[in-house]
Amino acid sequence: MRHRPEIRRGHQRERGVLPRTRLRVLTDDPNAGLAGVGQPEQQRRLQRRSRGRYGSARGHQQLLTHHLRHEIVFAGRGPVPSHIAEARGIDPGTEVVIRRRHLFDKDTDRPEEIGASYLPVDVAGGSFLEQPELVPKALFLCVEDLTGRHYTRARDQWIARMPTGEESGTLELPTGAPVMHVVHVARDEDGDVLEVSESIWPADRVIVIDDCPVEQEPEQPTAAGEL
Repeated sequence: MRHRPEIRRGHQRERGVLPRTRLRVLTDDPNAGLAGVGQPEQQRRLQRRSRGRYGSARGHQQLLTHHLRHEIVFAGRGPVPSHIAEARGIDPGTEVVIRRRHLFDKDTDRPEEIGASYLPVDVAGGSFLEQPELVPKALFLCVEDLTGRHYTRARDQWIARMPTGEESGTLELPTGAPVMHVVHVARDEDGDVLEVSESIWPADRVIVIDDCPVEQEPEQPTAAGEL
């Protein structure tokens, strides 16, 4: 007589199959999400496609995340935080123009993102970017208009971490819920930094998609990856 294999998971024992509520599936489908305990089968995840954001905004001439409601919670000059200073290569505490924002779902008013942009004073100082008002289009387009310089290269640095107490409260997160945090550094045609921005999302509501060409010839990367 043939016996079906036992599969043990923690204190559960099942024959032949894993408990369905333990399976978590990540897909490219924007309507697909995590299938797990206490979660809807089709929880929507916001997609982040860094490589297509600039070209898309140049076309529609709107905010990069125009599908969300933006609230500017601060605009003006202030000291650059240490992690942003490190990304930009300047001393912590250097004065910059800061624009802080909270983003919400337009239908439910649920908080979706905490964001901020840090701009050199010689780029944004004395301009409308120091006012706590929404800009008429993507911030980078406004910077290009002000300076005559162009965003030509960007770098994203991602980290999954636990939120601070303030972040958890702002995003209305349950206890123990992690966040995804990206620091985005944008440079002009001469390699000078025009903007450093950061965004923080609930980790279970975002999916990062990187669609890129595959090199056909040997080349030396500027920095070797570890994964």
